[in-house]
Formats: sequence, structure tokens, C-alpha cells
Amino acid sequence: YPRRRNFVREFFEQLYIRRILQYILYMFLSLVLQNMIFTQVRLFGVHPMVLPSVCVAVGMFLGSTWGAAFALVMGIFADMAFVENTLLFTLLFPTIAFFSGFVCQFFVNRRFFAFMGLSLVAAFGTAVVQMVATFLGDAWSPVMLKTVILQTLWSLPPAVLAYFPPAHWIS
Repeated sequence: YPRRRNFVREFFEQLYIRRILQYILYMFLSLVLQNMIFTQVRLFGVHPMVLPSVCVAVGMFLGSTWGAAFALVMGIFADMAFVENTLLFTLLFPTIAFFSGFVCQFFVNRRFFAFMGLSLVAAFGTAVVQMVATFLGDAWSPVMLKTVILQTLWSLPPAVLAYFPPAHWIS
């Protein structure tokens, strides 16, 4: 007789339940870190933003498609946490994760130095998009450019924290 296949077991093995739970925990801790701890830390009136770096890390290690799906869910929760945003992070974070995955698949490696470069670009892009969203609602001010630069630079030290969990899970 041919051997019976255990379809239920094969189904759950294909889903990678452990990895899914790890990334859910990673998303939860990132959102808690951003919303509860980094809102209390200011440098020249600017808060660090770690969530774009989380999107870069997930895009790098999960790939474009799954990274964008993860970042979409995280963007929805981030928009719920930030009062001034309605769809900003929901649209921006999947874009960051998709392009990070794309760039890592074809152009750069998945090492720490490449991650920090992509995180710098993502942090700057996020700050610019936030500035443009504010500019559309209010009047433009030169202080906005100073805020973009400060937020970008202040977001790099916490970005180091975003790299290691996904890098460790993949290896």
C-alpha cells in the first residue's frame, strides 16, 4: 500500500508557524518601542523613528512580497497609534519594505553595513514624506528641513536594534 500522507502536518510545516510568531512578536515589540519609549526620548525636540528600519530589515530578510505584507500590517497599526496620520504609514512602510527586498535581491548584500545605508535612506524618505504631508496641511517653514535632518540622524542609533532579530532568524 502507498504510504498515507499527513496533510494537516504538511500544511502547518509549510506555514512556518514559528517564523510567523517571531515576526508578530518583532512587530509588536517594535511598535511598543516606538510608541512608548521613543516618544519619551527627544533630541532638539525630535523623536527617533525606528519603524522604517524595521521595514528595511523585514524587506531584506523576508523578501519583497512578504516584507511588504508585514510592513502593511505594521503600517496600519502605526497609523492607528499616531494621531496625525491616517494612511501615511500604511502606504509608506510597504513601499520601503518592497524596495529594500528588491534592492537586496539584486544589488546589495544582506549585511549590517548595507542595512544601515538602506535605513538611512528609509529614515530620510519617511521624514521627507512626513514633511510634505505637514506642508500640504499647513504653511511651509525652513524649520521643517532642520527637523527632517535631525529626525533622520536621530533615527540611526535605534536602527541598530532593528537589524539583529531578523538576521538571527534567517541564519
